[in-house]
Amino acid sequence: MPTLERHGDVAVLDLGDGENRFHPDWISSVNAALDELEKADGPRALVTTATGRFYSNGLDLDWLFAHAEQHQDYVDSVHRLLARMLTLPLVTVAALQGHVFAAGAMFSLAHDFRVMRADRGFWCLPEADIHIPFTEGMSALIQSRLTPQTAHEAMVTARRYGGTAAATAGIVDQAVDEDAVRSTAVEIAEAQAGKAGDTLGTIKARMYAAVVAALHGHG
Repeated sequence: MPTLERHGDVAVLDLGDGENRFHPDWISSVNAALDELEKADGPRALVTTATGRFYSNGLDLDWLFAHAEQHQDYVDSVHRLLARMLTLPLVTVAALQGHVFAAGAMFSLAHDFRVMRADRGFWCLPEADIHIPFTEGMSALIQSRLTPQTAHEAMVTARRYGGTAAATAGIVDQAVDEDAVRSTAVEIAEAQAGKAGDTLGTIKARMYAAVVAALHGHG
């Protein structure tokens, strides 16, 4: 399960050491960490990362198929988390040390910045291959954070981008060696920690108002 640690002005949220799928308990744990950060005072920024082969493998489809009657509530909870991350009133950096797939890739896009391992691991939106269409809110999020050409390729072809290719396509900001992923993300976050607060939250909320509306089912 996710764990939160503070390192000076930077909080590091480790999403876990498994596939880090969006199980309801996992979502609740991430939200609890964000609650803690939002209630804090002073300079602060957030780095999310994980331990192991995966950053996040997306929706917990096994749980969802076993609880089909809760489908809409589950999707709504994922949408709320994506919208919350997108507009969090502090700078966020995703340190992508492993595979980043589907909703996990969307979660990474909801961060302000992304740093990815250059030599191994893929960033991928596989929905076209697994025959699960993007929701309107998810489509809006992806298209708001990627260039039209990259969004089209990623969404239509389900291309698996390695770190260097992801950086070239503008999906991530930097592709670095494995041992530099977390430290680079922390450096980026630390430099922006003083911007945390209501002003930054308002800037993000207004910048992504249409995306948030779509994620909340009003777009």
